[in-house]
Amino acid sequence: MARKKKKGRGPEGSLLSGNRSAGHEFHLDKRYEAGIVLTGPEVKSAREGRVNLKDAYARIKNGEVFLYNAHFSPYTHANVTDQDPVRPRKLLLHAAEIRKLAKEIDTSGMTLVPTKLYLKGGRIKVEIAVGRGKRSFDKRETARKKEAQREMARARGSRTLD
Repeated sequence: MARKKKKGRGPEGSLLSGNRSAGHEFHLDKRYEAGIVLTGPEVKSAREGRVNLKDAYARIKNGEVFLYNAHFSPYTHANVTDQDPVRPRKLLLHAAEIRKLAKEIDTSGMTLVPTKLYLKGGRIKVEIAVGRGKRSFDKRETARKKEAQREMARARGSRTLD
């Protein structure tokens, strides 16, 4: 008999935090999976889902990738109280991947945007995407397309019920 999955933390590969605004603010292209260097209380906080990636971005500095403005809320039961919740955190990627990313973002307007923070095999991973910033007319066009798709889905759904 198959074992039931536990509720709560969820199965391996569960989403800890997402960045829904990234798809609205950027045209996202290639995605990469990276490890992240965290302290103990930050890991506990992330496992509780107390992470905000909304304003976060990544930069390559001296051949290393760092995540900026990701807010890891302080863990309430930790003895350490003086940790900065938005400190820069190092992302772990292979050297070849970092070189490839550096080439991709050298083109103007490209940036590294974190899209997800999740568990994989007991480790916390960050999905970063190479993105180009959208202009306001791009955002309106995307909203129009989504609305048209919703209308079509509604129309299809009502026909199948008749």
